[in-house]
Amino acid sequence: MIRNIIFDWSGTLVDDLPAVLKASNYVLTQSGKTAMSLEQFRAEFELPFTNFYTRHTPGVAMPQLEEWFHGEFKRVQDSVIELPHARAFLEFCREHKIRTFLCSTVHNDHFVTQCRVTGLDAFIDRPYTDVWDKREKIHEILLENDLKPDETLFIGDMEHDIETAHHGGVHSCAVLTGYNSLEQLRAAKPDLIVEHLGELKRVFQKNNFRLKPLESEEHAEPPLATVGGLIFNSKNEVLMIRTHKWSGKWGIPGGKIKRGEPSLAALRRELKEETGLNVTDIKFILVQDCISSKEFYRDAHFVLLNYTCKCVAKNPRVVLNAEAQEFQWLPLVAARKIKLNKPTKILLDAVLKSKRRKA
Repeated sequence: MIRNIIFDWSGTLVDDLPAVLKASNYVLTQSGKTAMSLEQFRAEFELPFTNFYTRHTPGVAMPQLEEWFHGEFKRVQDSVIELPHARAFLEFCREHKIRTFLCSTVHNDHFVTQCRVTGLDAFIDRPYTDVWDKREKIHEILLENDLKPDETLFIGDMEHDIETAHHGGVHSCAVLTGYNSLEQLRAAKPDLIVEHLGELKRVFQKNNFRLKPLESEEHAEPPLATVGGLIFNSKNEVLMIRTHKWSGKWGIPGGKIKRGEPSLAALRRELKEETGLNVTDIKFILVQDCISSKEFYRDAHFVLLNYTCKCVAKNPRVVLNAEAQEFQWLPLVAARKIKLNKPTKILLDAVLKSKRRKA
């Protein structure tokens, strides 16, 4: 049973990636290097961050790099916000008397500034900040606070966090809300991967504060019925969205059907929640089995009901919820050429084939 949790800060409890990207690009340009895109940065950045600097800014002294980074970060850290589900999970920990700690590379001054806004420090029993290599700190944290490794969980968004948990002999949970991709996190072999802390809360509630059920439930969860919509706008372009939980690949909005909810009502609800769009002219295209897909962040069996539909608004304004990171409108043929998850490829191929038959 988990009685103690050690949290990472950045990408686990707060979203500071935009600010860190700006500050890191400032360091790169000051060093005469080219600034990185968000995708490049997420692929290249690692902890300990000294490794990142050694690769990309060789020959520049660490004190100078730190001066550049922290000076710029102070200027842009107003963009740092708490992540969805973070506060509710911390409150859940307090309610159930789970001890909470922080082990983070975040500079203590930045931590204090961000906590003035978020107030999340009120839920942390003891913070450890300015930690350059968490693997060198984990045993000290366990010893100083009399934490039993088999009752302790480390939660983080990077490979280094999972390696730290392994090094300390504690349980590990990776979240998809931060810096590393699903592929990178899987390579680190955490005990559990969740989309966000809200999902971890449900896992705890289901398993009595364990990461996994006491007995195997391999056949306990039935297939999940879901709906998904390929949305067309007035220019005959389709909406593609990208999510961490599908290995960062592009797909369509959609989600699970609630008990007692007709599939079309579920489709309208999910599309509205995930994109802010109202749709019309809904047409059923196909049904797919999606069983234990390696592209999806966890083992699951979905029955996918796929539709096409059109935006009600002539000039639609897409508002993504926390489930997706990016969107783009593309002609159907162009959409088929980007990095799609497999179910979306099958859907687009079916729609393209249908259009060719009608042409």
